[in-house]
Amino acid sequence: MKPVYYFALCAVFLFACSGEKEQPPESKTDTAEDTSFYEPLPVGIYPQDNPWSQAKEDLGKLLYFDPRLSGDNSISCATCHHPDKGWSDGLPRTIGFGGKELGRHSPTIINSGYFEAQFWDGRASTLEEQAKGPIQSTVEMNQKVDELIEELGAIKEYREMFSKVFGDSGISFDNIVKAIATFERSVVSTNSAYDKYMQGDKKAMSPAAVNGMKLFFGKAKCSICHNGPALTDSGFHNIGVKQHGPLTEDLGRFNISKDDFDKRAFKTPGLRSISQSAPYMHDGSEATLKDVVEFYNRGGDVAENRTSLITPLELSEQEVLELVEFLKALDGEPLNVTIPKLPAVVETEKAKTSKKKA
Repeated sequence: MKPVYYFALCAVFLFACSGEKEQPPESKTDTAEDTSFYEPLPVGIYPQDNPWSQAKEDLGKLLYFDPRLSGDNSISCATCHHPDKGWSDGLPRTIGFGGKELGRHSPTIINSGYFEAQFWDGRASTLEEQAKGPIQSTVEMNQKVDELIEELGAIKEYREMFSKVFGDSGISFDNIVKAIATFERSVVSTNSAYDKYMQGDKKAMSPAAVNGMKLFFGKAKCSICHNGPALTDSGFHNIGVKQHGPLTEDLGRFNISKDDFDKRAFKTPGLRSISQSAPYMHDGSEATLKDVVEFYNRGGDVAENRTSLITPLELSEQEVLELVEFLKALDGEPLNVTIPKLPAVVETEKAKTSKKKA
């Protein structure tokens, strides 16, 4: 059974989702020795309709790094979610097809297999559904499904791998995204200094990080939205971010729910290994973790439709720095991923026949 404190937080979120005025729960004041709120990240969660296999993960890894998934063979999944950039792209806002700047920051895929919704506005509920979006989007990868299947089908190694993993169904769009999602679920951040500390190693975090943890679960109220194993409530909140980038107005979750309560509300990101994927916010408007904490410390920047959970925190400069140290202590063990050598292009039987006729 989950601890009472966690249920108290859940009650707040349910109340918030009802559209009524949100009331923050009372904060804990001494969490350094209280481990009742701690939930380690579970390992190996895969959906029943897309079970894990090593062969499927290996296939998904190749597809993830393969630019042939885009219309002009220039953009792969890794272009916007690269392991060397915290599984994001290091840019305030993503550069899409044809070099056009898009409206939102590319979110990290770290621990995305644990999220209840995908994209900043939550328009996809699974990683499989999410993968379909960018591939087909004319402003992102701009690939036609039938052309993608034909292109992959011309490569012997891909034909053999799809056959091994999916049997007679072979290369299909559903199987492509299932493989990609399987690889993405392997990108997991765990065994952080925070985990080690909460599991008994009291030397794992610095005194500053421990003080920051007290603030995170107490005065700073971060855990109201950042809780659970992945440190996200999987909810959507308008936290008062100014509009940046090419969009004149981004209504966020409202575009999906059509509920006025959701105007300019965006998904709560998970915080594990968050220090690796700067900049921050849905539009990349905050360059550093310190900038993010200072944003919350002043209570956001835009009052219109802002959640009542966001209020000035009155943190001192020292407390801001301590909170940043705790956020850095959420970094998991290094995710060492070697970029694979992609399968070589081979001529299709049709191309060989055409050459013979010529």
